[in-house]
Amino acid sequence: MATEVPQIGILSYAAYLPHWRLRHREISTGQNSGSSATRSVASYDEDTTTMAVQAARLALEASPRRPLVQQLYFSTVEPAYIDRTNATAIHAALGLPPSVLAADMLGSIRSGVSALAAATAVASGGLSTLVTLSDTRSGLPGSADERSGGDAAVAFVIGPGSDRAPVLAEHITTKHMTAEFLDRWRAPGSSHSQTWEDRFGENNYLPLALDVFSDALIAAGLGRDQIDALVVCGSHDRAVKRLRAQSGVRAEAIVEDFSRIIGNPGTAQPGVLLADALDRAEPGHLIAVVTLADGASASIWRTTDAISGRRANVTVSDQISGASAAVGYTTFLTWKGQLRRDPPRRPDPAPSNPPSSARSTDWKFGLVASQCLRCGMRHLPPTRVCWQCRTADRMTTERVSSANGTIATFSVDHLAHTPHPPLVVAVIDLDGGGRFSCEMTDVEAAEVAVGDRVEMTFRRLTTTAGIHNYFWKARPASRIVSEEV
Repeated sequence: MATEVPQIGILSYAAYLPHWRLRHREISTGQNSGSSATRSVASYDEDTTTMAVQAARLALEASPRRPLVQQLYFSTVEPAYIDRTNATAIHAALGLPPSVLAADMLGSIRSGVSALAAATAVASGGLSTLVTLSDTRSGLPGSADERSGGDAAVAFVIGPGSDRAPVLAEHITTKHMTAEFLDRWRAPGSSHSQTWEDRFGENNYLPLALDVFSDALIAAGLGRDQIDALVVCGSHDRAVKRLRAQSGVRAEAIVEDFSRIIGNPGTAQPGVLLADALDRAEPGHLIAVVTLADGASASIWRTTDAISGRRANVTVSDQISGASAAVGYTTFLTWKGQLRRDPPRRPDPAPSNPPSSARSTDWKFGLVASQCLRCGMRHLPPTRVCWQCRTADRMTTERVSSANGTIATFSVDHLAHTPHPPLVVAVIDLDGGGRFSCEMTDVEAAEVAVGDRVEMTFRRLTTTAGIHNYFWKARPASRIVSEEV
């Protein structure tokens, strides 16, 4: 009797958009002074690693039963580290088993497409892969890249479907076109990209994109009129617009790119737009994704009946229309490392100690607490001796990074070393027990009050001597409500 071949596709997904927005009219270029457009901005304590953690947490929490993850791929143009694997920090923050491979795919926008293609390929062998795409985009002050860029992350679990994790969108086909032409580049160590004139890139990209889209449709046995949602994205705006116009797909099927709200998040852009298409799709919808970056790639997905009940808990649209905060241009330049400002009159923070970090990985990256088996008291950080009943070595451990909490008290420090003064430090009472102090983020000091509800988020405390000190901070509990930026 023949064995039934399982479906291969997306088992879970979620995107993450930072809390902050920069208005285009804030950018001091003398242009777009009346523009209502904005771009998403990663906070001073966020980087591509922390944003990937947040997207991955949302993706894993979207399933009633957490999908089994056997590999982790991380893709970005802006890694926090070179000469070491960035995905290991994501692995630790998610509490994945040591047997799970954590690998980086770095250096170009196309690397995100490569990570998705690799995960789809290995899924036929039975492996489920968590793919995280994350990027922070900028350029020289006043440049088009600074204005049109954006910061975001997205995560997909791709693998064979099962009763535990059914396929939400089945992978139909992926096709690629590769060509060598230099329309965008950045030398190692440079702070910004350079581009050739628009017509050159457009003339090279458009034929490749039309060909790869046709190849994907032929391989899938589909007509253009059968596509329910077409995502077109990439690093060359003019070529992307031309392809949308010449794709032959119904106008109402072309997915909005949100460029006037969040900008272009580079490596993460195709994933964010695919996540939005999945948020809106009905069972049986056909979604095509065409990405232009150092060539062209096209993939086609078909949603299943499972999509109706397994969408992301927080959709892309929720995050775009929900509460966010405006950031000033000088603050934006400071966060992006383009503007040096007078530091606080305090010593620089000490660098993180690698041996100490290695001994406390579960606490530092996983926010693991210990709970007394005798009296039930929860301890943060974990300890061997119960503070309440003094029982020794009778503890169990649990991750509390997904727990919400309440602010018991807080202090505002106007002299602490922080790129976004003043620093707010709060004492948090976690739901289910446990009290500890941590920094607040994504909030202004005047907005904090005792009794406020908070959630935990993985952030960067400091970067000293080239070492990033990651830990967990509290931020206001999800504010998915309409509020003008």
